[in-house]
Amino acid sequence: MIVALVSVLSLGIWAYLLLARGRFWRCDERDDTLPLLPRETKVGDAPHAWPSVTAVVPARDEAATIAHTILSLLRQDYAGRFSVVLVDDQSSDDTAAIASAAAKALGAASQLAIVTGMNIPPGWTGKLWAMRQGLAAVENVATPSEFILFTDADIAYEPQALRRLVEIALVRESVLTSLMVKLRCESLAEHLLVPAFVFFFQKLYPFAWVNDPARATAAAAGGCMLARCDVLKSAGGLEAVRGALIDDCALGALMKKRGPVWLGLTESVHSLRAYPAFGDFRRMVVRSAFAELRYSTLNLIATVAGMALIYLVPPLMTLFAHGAAQAAGAIAWAMMAVAFAPTLRFYGRPVLFGLALPAIAAVYTGFTIESAWQYWRGRGGHWKGRFQASAKGAGGA
Repeated sequence: MIVALVSVLSLGIWAYLLLARGRFWRCDERDDTLPLLPRETKVGDAPHAWPSVTAVVPARDEAATIAHTILSLLRQDYAGRFSVVLVDDQSSDDTAAIASAAAKALGAASQLAIVTGMNIPPGWTGKLWAMRQGLAAVENVATPSEFILFTDADIAYEPQALRRLVEIALVRESVLTSLMVKLRCESLAEHLLVPAFVFFFQKLYPFAWVNDPARATAAAAGGCMLARCDVLKSAGGLEAVRGALIDDCALGALMKKRGPVWLGLTESVHSLRAYPAFGDFRRMVVRSAFAELRYSTLNLIATVAGMALIYLVPPLMTLFAHGAAQAAGAIAWAMMAVAFAPTLRFYGRPVLFGLALPAIAAVYTGFTIESAWQYWRGRGGHWKGRFQASAKGAGGA
């Protein structure tokens, strides 16, 4: 009886996820499906007609990708005033020199400013401090930009990407417009883990709910965030989220208090970051997974139990139970595969691969447990030589 109830409960959860969780699984919140401005009101091509934008690129030891990123930004087909500020966050390699050389080779050296990063003050995470220094450089000019594009140093933009991003901001009147960049999906580890990473993020923050001003759900994707400078300043600036390890979602929550935000998938902005082995991807997830749970042991226990109920119960019941429990498990497993299919198609993976989602979910659960363990050891938030989250003096009920 208990076995059957557990199986039916898992089935009920999947029914909720498919039918009442903001259609997160359909992958239909995308920059290429959003209606454009009506032709008669569409912004023209004159430079003064488009809002000014400055891209801020925090970079720490990004010699392998920075030239590609800078060149893709400087090649934007954007009619308005556009410039780039690179914040060299105390790199130990030639990140700044490579970026400068790339801009000069393109004949666009005047569009690139390089800021040498200073030591991190107490209370700030490294990336947010680098972003703040870039923002300060934008603000301390005679004519500050109307929009600020926060983007990572391992992101490549197709030529029309910025124009489209600004147009979305104008159409939606959004104070923060963010794209979840298309992650690299080439190695075996990426094939197995990347689509699920995107699926889980959409489940946690249904994009349709994020984009609904009437709902409290807020999020952003840190690789590409276009913010209105005046609204960001009135919201308290980056100082208001300076200690957040998951800086993008913290910024999304901050900005949604001031107006509409928009978050969607894209195929015009790509991540250059490679994860050739499982260990590379594991380190990326472990860095911030426990922060997502607010460093709470109770949240960790609930998450592990929930992942088991949602992802492990269906295949276990299908394979080992009988009668109603087996039937409910099989239906739940099929619903799971159906839900995962659009994300798999988005990343060019076979839809039958959705049947492997229980095993992949178990791997992510292990990553989350390891993230908590690293935090308790005082080694949380490890990124490029920095440990940005520590159990000392922090809660964790």
